[in-house]
Amino acid sequence: MCAARTRTGEIEALGAEIIKCRVCRDNPQAAPLPHEPRPVVQLSASARICICGQAPGTRVHKSGRPFTDPSGDRLRDWMGIGSDVFYDPEKVAIVPMGLCFPGLDAKGGDLPPRRECRATWHDRIFATMPQLELVLVIGQYAQAYHLGAERKKSLTDTVRDWQRYLAADTAQQVLPMPHPSWRNNSWLKKNPWFEADLLPVLKQKIARLV
Repeated sequence: MCAARTRTGEIEALGAEIIKCRVCRDNPQAAPLPHEPRPVVQLSASARICICGQAPGTRVHKSGRPFTDPSGDRLRDWMGIGSDVFYDPEKVAIVPMGLCFPGLDAKGGDLPPRRECRATWHDRIFATMPQLELVLVIGQYAQAYHLGAERKKSLTDTVRDWQRYLAADTAQQVLPMPHPSWRNNSWLKKNPWFEADLLPVLKQKIARLV
C-alpha cells in the first residue's frame, strides 16, 4: 500500500510538471510552437491499459481532454467501452507521442508530433507506469517509439502482424492499430481483417483489464 501511494505521488508530480511544460515554445528543436502549449495527457498509477496516439488535434486542444472528437467515438467503439471507462484514469492511461497540438500544415492537416515531447517526457512517463499490461499504439509515430526495430516498413504491414506483437515475450503487450480518424475509412474497407479479426480480440482484452 505504501509503495502504491508513493507511485501515485510520483505520477501526480510528473503530471504537474507536464502541465507546465513549454519546451516546444521556449526551447524548441525546430520552429517554435505557434500557439500557447496545452499538454493533454492522462496518467495513472493503476491503469493496466494505455492508449498511445499521435498528438491532440484542434478540438482536443480546445477541450483539454484527449479524444473529444469523432475519432475518439470510433476508438471507444473499437475498444467496446464508454466515456465513463475511457476517461477514468484508474482504468485507462492516455499518452500521445506529442502532448500538445502541433499546429496545421499548409493544407490544413495536423503537423507531426513535436519531437521535444518524446525526448523530454516519454521515457519518464512509462518508467512511472510499470503496471501497464496492454499498450495500444495508434499510428506510425507511436509504433516507432513502442515497437522500435520490430516495426514493419508500412503501417498496414505492422498492424497486419498484430498477433506476433501480442505474443511477444515482453512485460507489456503492444497492439498496433491505425488511427480511428474518418480519413482512414478507405483503409478500413481495404483491410476488413482489422474489424473482423483484431477488434474482437481487442475487446476481449479490454473487458478483462477494466
